[in-house]
Amino acid sequence: MLKVSDYFRKWSIPSRIAGSILYKTRDQYCRTAGAEVEGYNEPSVNSSNVNGEYAKINWDVLGFGLIPTDYMYIMNCSKDQHFSQGTLTPFGKIEMNPSSGILNYGQGLFEGLKAHRTANGRILLFRPEQNAMRMKVGAKRMCMQAPTVEQFVNAVKQTVHSNKRWVPPPGKGAMYIRPLLMGSGPVLGVAPASEYTFITYASPVGNYHKGVLNLIVEEKFRRAIPGGTGEVKAVTNYAIIYKPIAEAKAKGFTDVLFLNAEKYIEEVSTTNIFLVKGNEILTPPTSGTILPGITRKSIIEITHVLGYQVKERAIPVEELFDAEEVFCTGTAVGVNSVNSITYQDTRIAYKRGAGTVGQELYEMLTGIQTGRIEDKMGWTVELD
Repeated sequence: MLKVSDYFRKWSIPSRIAGSILYKTRDQYCRTAGAEVEGYNEPSVNSSNVNGEYAKINWDVLGFGLIPTDYMYIMNCSKDQHFSQGTLTPFGKIEMNPSSGILNYGQGLFEGLKAHRTANGRILLFRPEQNAMRMKVGAKRMCMQAPTVEQFVNAVKQTVHSNKRWVPPPGKGAMYIRPLLMGSGPVLGVAPASEYTFITYASPVGNYHKGVLNLIVEEKFRRAIPGGTGEVKAVTNYAIIYKPIAEAKAKGFTDVLFLNAEKYIEEVSTTNIFLVKGNEILTPPTSGTILPGITRKSIIEITHVLGYQVKERAIPVEELFDAEEVFCTGTAVGVNSVNSITYQDTRIAYKRGAGTVGQELYEMLTGIQTGRIEDKMGWTVELD
């Protein structure tokens, strides 16, 4: 049996980026991380398609965990300046100044989007300009410099193109792309960093949730508060949900549904949520504490085309008892129907599967993303 490191060539880049980042060798990365990657499987399939050879990996058992690909894309800039032309570099570890803004004060943002391979071998991105615009909004809130929309989209395209052998075969998953913006310059006092680094990397992934989705309503912890950063994709939004998720999973639940202080529904840990009542679909408004999901936005637009009535309004937690269906949306999950939600020891079960609204929306969304359905919305971007 071959080792993980056998599949990656050794390389080294002995240069610093923005005076604060040093890229290590790929071999070092694999020794320290590759064997511990969740969802990684030693290569067992050597397939090919019209775009050339696939990476040697068992595509049938993909999970949602990091699998190191070949390249990442890097840009940097100083405070009050514009990002310079970026470069592709082999994927690997980074070193940072211990007083960098991201390490000391959490000055960072990230995005997530996917690339899908179509049945005839094309590679499609889904609405990357929307991620770019959301990052610009988040950067303003976090006092950061941000790439332009054009720079962001170009970085995503170059990252996917340089790693295209890692885009799964049709029906086997997708390539998840992670653009990361961080304060990389040194800072000691509480203030914005003096330098910023933008990195885009990617990994092939399968389903985010395994099995059916059973949620529990979280009444003690808050994911976000008015005036905070809940409406932007700040890195600081995520570590705070580890504890309630761990407690929920210890009780046998899949994930957590968060409320605000007034007991109105907000978000599941990493997804937006929708309730179905007859021909009416309800979802909480993105009014300061809820992330404006791009999949959420797309689903709302699709529901209008399909003739459903969509209402964005505050939803008291008690309305969970009246819903016929509940589904979650997000880049990682797509559209995922909820099997049950437990609130104060009462379990509420919902419709899912064939014939449901959630399934119809899932088929429409994934059909557009993978080229099975004609993209009349103009959402997909084909990789050159």
